[in-house]
Amino acid sequence: MKLLLIFNPQAASGRASKLLPKICDGLKRFASIELVLTRHAGHAVNLVAEADLSAFNGIIAAGGDGTLFEVLNGLYRKEPQGRVPLGLVPVGTGNAFVRDLGLMPGDWQMGIDIIARNQPRRVDVGRVQTRSETFHFLNIVGMGFAVDAGRTAKKLKMLGKAAYTLATLWEIIKLESYPLHIEIDGENIRQDNVFVEISNSRYTGTSFLIAPDAQIDDGLLDVTLLCALPRRRLLRLFPTIYSGRHVQYQEISTFQAQRISIHAPGGLLLAPDGEFHGYTPADISCLHRDLEIFWT
Repeated sequence: MKLLLIFNPQAASGRASKLLPKICDGLKRFASIELVLTRHAGHAVNLVAEADLSAFNGIIAAGGDGTLFEVLNGLYRKEPQGRVPLGLVPVGTGNAFVRDLGLMPGDWQMGIDIIARNQPRRVDVGRVQTRSETFHFLNIVGMGFAVDAGRTAKKLKMLGKAAYTLATLWEIIKLESYPLHIEIDGENIRQDNVFVEISNSRYTGTSFLIAPDAQIDDGLLDVTLLCALPRRRLLRLFPTIYSGRHVQYQEISTFQAQRISIHAPGGLLLAPDGEFHGYTPADISCLHRDLEIFWT
């Protein structure tokens, strides 16, 4: 095999850089690699988009969810025939998507073992169209509370996995809701929402089981809505998100859909795969089994 390794040395607040020699050695056991380091936010998108992938059997995203998001969107700047299978080596703070591949965040060695088996499978990809741009996601796109908590979590990344929990608790104190009009496969919903999460995979923020029924190759996106509610009630609901039992609360609505349209007064910032990118209104759709990834 010949692999292009896109490595983010700033992942996990810089701790990932210490793993680079071990990761390279692990990949070299079964493949020749070409290593490229990202230098700044957004760099991986251009690196991948401009790379000639015709000589490679796969491209590897080594970092966190943000690195995966950038590599994915670099791939989608190419025509379908120019894309190669995508492999994941989780060395970031979050790495929520890899849990659907049977990995835990930080399981970089197992990620390499999966790539070594060279058994790519096709998975769904989420597509977001705003007024000004198109981008793609593998994990989740959120808005409202999800954006507020995500911004706070980025400031706390040095705390590791606890950053997402602490950020969520902090944002509960400042609880806001947002008036939204959402169209889900033709069904119209108008209500004040604390958050909207549109999931391709089950987890967000590493350990929040936001969409327990999601599957990454079923041709559907899972929509989770939390309507406006008192702060005290949200504090009671919050612990259940670790087990996925939050979907049993009456304030939570869930749907599965191929296409979702979202409108919000003034436009709301979107959070795809832990990044902050684009504003509503947005049309979000599922591209069924549109990308090959290394997965057992």
